[in-house]
Amino acid sequence: MEYVNYVLLALVMFFIIRRILPPKGINNITTAELKNQLHDKNKQYIDVRTPAEFKSNNIKGFNNIPLHQLPQKLNDLSKDREVIVICQSGMRSSKASTILKKNGFTQVTNVRGGMSACTVRRNIQ
Repeated sequence: MEYVNYVLLALVMFFIIRRILPPKGINNITTAELKNQLHDKNKQYIDVRTPAEFKSNNIKGFNNIPLHQLPQKLNDLSKDREVIVICQSGMRSSKASTILKKNGFTQVTNVRGGMSACTVRRNIQ
């Protein structure tokens, strides 16, 4: 019976660790690294925050596709070009990156820290 408890504990730990670690094949960049990539016209820039959040503060060149609408708007994006995803803190963009990966997008980049990162407000715009 003790053996079963260890197996259950191991499974729970496995699932917790999988939730914490970023999915395979998704790049993560800082806002400072984003600043250097903003002028690359071969990339697609997606902001997955709500329209109200996007309207109040956004980075020029990013298109607003709220996270809940992303599955319906996948056909609007090219699978042949890199997609860079941002949100407010990095949580929604991480989820969006996972959705993109699962739907065949091979070049997906998540911006760690999102719009809340200090360098975004000061250095990007």
